[in-house]
Amino acid sequence: MSYPGLFIALEGVDGSGKSTQAQLMANWLAGNQSCNVVLTREPGGTDLGANLRQLIQHGEDMDPRTEALLYAADRAHHVNTLVLPALQRGDIVVTDRYFDSSVAYQSAGRQLPADQIEQISLWATAGLLPDITILIDIDPEIARTRQVGEPDRIEKAGIEFQQRVRAGYLSRVQDDPVRWLVVSGVGTPDEVFAAAIGALEPRLDQWRNRPTEENQ
Repeated sequence: MSYPGLFIALEGVDGSGKSTQAQLMANWLAGNQSCNVVLTREPGGTDLGANLRQLIQHGEDMDPRTEALLYAADRAHHVNTLVLPALQRGDIVVTDRYFDSSVAYQSAGRQLPADQIEQISLWATAGLLPDITILIDIDPEIARTRQVGEPDRIEKAGIEFQQRVRAGYLSRVQDDPVRWLVVSGVGTPDEVFAAAIGALEPRLDQWRNRPTEENQ
């Protein structure tokens, strides 16, 4: 790693519970690790991102390419102003969505070319990928029963869209199994969290025991 911190992303379809798990994980890490923990999200982790989130989720309808470019703009700003500085300080960054959301939603979901979406996101982030990506996996039919309030633009895309998104995530897992941890989203938040921490702890041990410049 080119920075002393640790970068963790949580992913999943709408209603999977990943936002709850991101908050629980950040709280747990803050109490169990000897470093600062930064909890953020995409879109919306910065002031600019909050404005873009409102436009994307609740603004006028837009074509898939416009949507993909807005997400990439948010991610570029998010990484440059918040994520990378925190990692360079040695913090643990926990983000609710990141790079793989675009590939799952804009490629598998919106059916744009996967290689183009991946290239846009890699360019926007200067190639920064999470050290660990946790997929909270759940059938979208179950996930949508958990959603409350007025659905946003993405949630209104329908169950077939969410099924494609889930398949997109699972394909990403197969392509890069070292980076991914898959946790079932079925169960209470505490049950899902216990499974997530159980999967994460060995990776935390690896990070704590990694070679550093001081002991190389």
